[in-house]
Amino acid sequence: MELSSLNRGQLGHPGLRVNAERVPLSLRSREAMTKTTTCVYHFLVLNWYIFLNYHIPQIGRNEEKLREFHDGGRSKYLTLLNLLLQAIFFGVACLDDVLKRVIGRKDIKFVTSFRDLLFTTMAFPISTFVFLVFWTLFHYDRSLVYPKGLDDFFPAWVNHAMHTSIFPFSLFETILRPHNYPSKKLGLTLLGAFNFAYIIRILWRYVQTGNWVYPVFDSLSPLGIIIFFSAAYILVAGIYLFGEKINHWKWGAIAKPQMKKN
Repeated sequence: MELSSLNRGQLGHPGLRVNAERVPLSLRSREAMTKTTTCVYHFLVLNWYIFLNYHIPQIGRNEEKLREFHDGGRSKYLTLLNLLLQAIFFGVACLDDVLKRVIGRKDIKFVTSFRDLLFTTMAFPISTFVFLVFWTLFHYDRSLVYPKGLDDFFPAWVNHAMHTSIFPFSLFETILRPHNYPSKKLGLTLLGAFNFAYIIRILWRYVQTGNWVYPVFDSLSPLGIIIFFSAAYILVAGIYLFGEKINHWKWGAIAKPQMKKN
C-alpha cells in the first residue's frame, strides 16, 4: 500500500487521524524502497524490450528462407506488435516513476492515467493472449504457427522471449502496483478496436500477397476464419476481465475508488 493511499484511507478515517509526520519511519522507508524497486524494475524491463525490438528484426535479414518473415514489416505479426507495445508501456511506466519523484503525484495525473489505460486495455490482455494462443497451437501442431524450420534461425531463448516471458512480466506488473481500470464499455471497446484493426491488417496482407500471415489460416475455410477471429476476441475480452478481477483481488480498496462503473 502506498503511503499516499494510507494517508487518504486509514490515516484519514475518523478516530484514526494521524499526521504524516507521525507515520513510523520504518513505514516511510518501506514505501521509499518499494518505489525505488518499482522504478528499477520498470527500467530493466524497458531495456529488455528495447533490445528485443532491435535484435529480433535483424535475425536472418539476408536469408532467403526468412524473406517472408521480413517482408511487410513487424505490423503483420501480433508477436512483434506486442513487443513494441510492451516497450511503449514500460517506457511510460518509467516516465511516470521519474516524474512522480521529480514533480509530484498530483501534477502528473495524465501520465498515470495513460499508463493505466495502456496497461489494462492493451499491454496485459494482448501479451497474455499471445502467450496462451501461441503455446496452445504450438503444442497442438507447431506447423500452424511456428514451423520447425524457424529453429535454425531463432534460438530457443528468442522464442521464449517473444512468447513466454511476456506473460510473467505482465502478471508481475499487475501485482506490483494497482491500476485503475476504465469502464468495461470503454475498455472492451478499445480492445475491440485494436482487434478489428489487426484483422484488417491480416486480410489486407492476404489480398496483397495471397499468403496468410500465419499458416493456421491456410487450414481454415472462410467460415472457420470468421469463427477463429470471433473466438479470439472473446478470449482476449475474457483476459481483460480476468485482469480486472486480479487487480481488484490484489488491491481492492486502493484501486476501487477510482474505477469507473458501467
